[in-house]
Amino acid sequence: MNENLLEQLNDGQREAVVYCDGPQLVIAGAGSGKTRVLTYKIAYLLQQGINPWNILALTFTNKAAREMKERIGRLVGAERARYLQMGTFHSVFARLLRIEGQLLGFQSNFTIYDQSDSRSLVKSIIKEMRLDDKVYKPAGVADRISMAKNHLLLPQAYAQSAWARDDVQRKCPSVKDIYIRYSERCKQANAMDFDDLLVYTYILLKNYKEVRQKYIDSFKYVLVDEYQDTNYAQQEIVLLLTKEHGHVCVVGDDAQSIYSFRGANVDNILNFQKEYDGARLFKLEQNYRSTQLIVKAANSLIRHNERQIPKDVFSEKEHGEKLTLKPGYSDKEEAIIVCNDIQRIKRKDNCRYSDFAILYRTNSQSRSFEEQMRKDGIPYRIYGGMSFYQRKEIKDVIAYFRVVSNPNDEEALRRIINYPSRGIGDTTVAKIVEIANTHGVGLWTVISQPMLFHLNVSKGTETKLEAFRQLIEGWMGRLDKEDAYELGHAIIMESGISRDIYSSNNPEDLSRQENLEEFLGGMQDFVESRKEEDMGEMISLGDFLQEVALLTDLDSDNGEENDKVTLMTIHSAKGLEFPTVFIVGLEENIFPSPMCTNSMRDLEEERRLLYVAITRAERRCILTCAQNRWRYGRMEYDTPSRFIKDIDPGLLHVESGRGGYESLKIQSRPVSRMQNSRPVATQFMADPKPRLIPVRHESPLPQSAIGNIGLKEGNVIEHQRFGIGTVIKVEGNGENQKATVVFKNAGTKQLLLKFAKYTIVK
Repeated sequence: MNENLLEQLNDGQREAVVYCDGPQLVIAGAGSGKTRVLTYKIAYLLQQGINPWNILALTFTNKAAREMKERIGRLVGAERARYLQMGTFHSVFARLLRIEGQLLGFQSNFTIYDQSDSRSLVKSIIKEMRLDDKVYKPAGVADRISMAKNHLLLPQAYAQSAWARDDVQRKCPSVKDIYIRYSERCKQANAMDFDDLLVYTYILLKNYKEVRQKYIDSFKYVLVDEYQDTNYAQQEIVLLLTKEHGHVCVVGDDAQSIYSFRGANVDNILNFQKEYDGARLFKLEQNYRSTQLIVKAANSLIRHNERQIPKDVFSEKEHGEKLTLKPGYSDKEEAIIVCNDIQRIKRKDNCRYSDFAILYRTNSQSRSFEEQMRKDGIPYRIYGGMSFYQRKEIKDVIAYFRVVSNPNDEEALRRIINYPSRGIGDTTVAKIVEIANTHGVGLWTVISQPMLFHLNVSKGTETKLEAFRQLIEGWMGRLDKEDAYELGHAIIMESGISRDIYSSNNPEDLSRQENLEEFLGGMQDFVESRKEEDMGEMISLGDFLQEVALLTDLDSDNGEENDKVTLMTIHSAKGLEFPTVFIVGLEENIFPSPMCTNSMRDLEEERRLLYVAITRAERRCILTCAQNRWRYGRMEYDTPSRFIKDIDPGLLHVESGRGGYESLKIQSRPVSRMQNSRPVATQFMADPKPRLIPVRHESPLPQSAIGNIGLKEGNVIEHQRFGIGTVIKVEGNGENQKATVVFKNAGTKQLLLKFAKYTIVK
């Protein structure tokens, strides 16, 4: 079995997999099988006798963790893979903090604030401090605090740092005070934001030796995916967990480090061998995704970066076509060129619309392509955009859930205390906040004991507050008795949210109704899936909130197989691949971004961004640029991007006679005065109306799901969620009976039959 496992790898992959004697850095070129190496290495470690619960694998999306665990399960068995400690940095360390957080003064039921919650709290603090919100913009201050946390700069240290001195120069000296108050308020609310999940994990491991040793002993081997995307805090946590034993494997590609705006630090991967004595470097250089000419063109571009780990990525696929540059006179013509090419290639190759992707530097560039595709009848989808869970009606419902789960959650409590309207106005809330701040307690404590804190409100308001308290406490008493769907449904109905949303049939309210029904359907699916896969009979509201809080934009993509052209930013495209890729808007003042042209470090990241875009292409990569385009409300003239001349001219075919770019002279030009403006992207939703899910009653239970009606190995079943599958094993008796089923599309699942919903096909 050991040999069979290794035989499925090329020489470079095999060397990286079998080396387990010390720290190792695996530089994985684009399309070189990075996930395969991580998957097989974990399988190899299991074969070498390491227990699955002693292996920690850290990823950047829940989707990546799930897929990797499934693949490992196919190699070594689902049962062993099930116990691997695998997930995102935030999800893994959220679990750790629920166990150990009391050492830092947090209760185990702490709430996780998302970006919206953090900004809302910052906005409240700015208002309370009577600061000018045009100077202290909540989003900007919240981002500043977030970046400080990414650098492990805590409030008191921040106040004494160069960051605070920089704030004084920028004429916003009170940022340090907002940060201090923000941190205190989170603590009072028994809440952590996303950055806190890393900061407090670091503090625990750094300051509590016994806790650190506990997890060093527990995580005997640590693997990190996408190491080039780690920030300073993540790197320090990995160091604390692994420096002692050196059993660490990090995988990534410095040439694909493109997230510095989120705090990612390319130096982490570039300096790995300096941090770990004796660290071994492995390079995966064979690209399995793209044609030879695409790979060579990408190599020729990235060689212009000075700060990198040298590698020579190669492909043994077909020779392929050169990259093609198609200039246009205007952004309108650029869109026509792209749409015509999509139709032409689709006819020629007899392929699908989903084989095409249009990648751009900024969201605002999508407008012209969307308009043209609508005219030409080309179906498309915008990848990204507002997450489902960020829509107002969904945020309102989740805020109720959060307060029921953790009544000290200040942000959620503020959101729902007078929604739907119950006569508790801003003046009353301000009094509650003032008393809470004076006594250093949460808002819920004041609401629960108004007499103790001498809350000076009218008798009528006091009655309304008492009714609100009883409502919340009533649901709190049901937390351990009802699953997430049952209690969630009750909260929506009993709170008045359902009545409010269904009170009108105008288009906006119809959309809100559909969203609410979709939410409940998803919640029900979450509960039933967890039960079916034997994750406990009581799937609580807390379980659901944890899942929602840790969702990322990429994780929340619905994944449906719709035949549509994909439009997305290059940042969103990382990790994806398409047969034909269009990279549009390759002009100065767009790509590179004008905000990156004064710094060599930033300019190199922009070049890496184009490298990522090119290496998304499997068969064709078409570049476009426009001589004129509407930007910031006016027509502007732009020259082609400086990066075009970085590509080996022997690997780039420039289509002549378009846009007056016959000679394609790349000119340097001054940065636009408009560089700090932010155009608003117009998005047209092309997706059809979502399918409605019943809200007020359970889905009917197929008859064959009531007990095991003759289910045996070899049966083909039709599952309510996973579709057609073949039963490969039935085990256990009575209520504990389980079936292992290989589904056509969903892979292998182990179902607890008393909860499974299926019909036997044959």
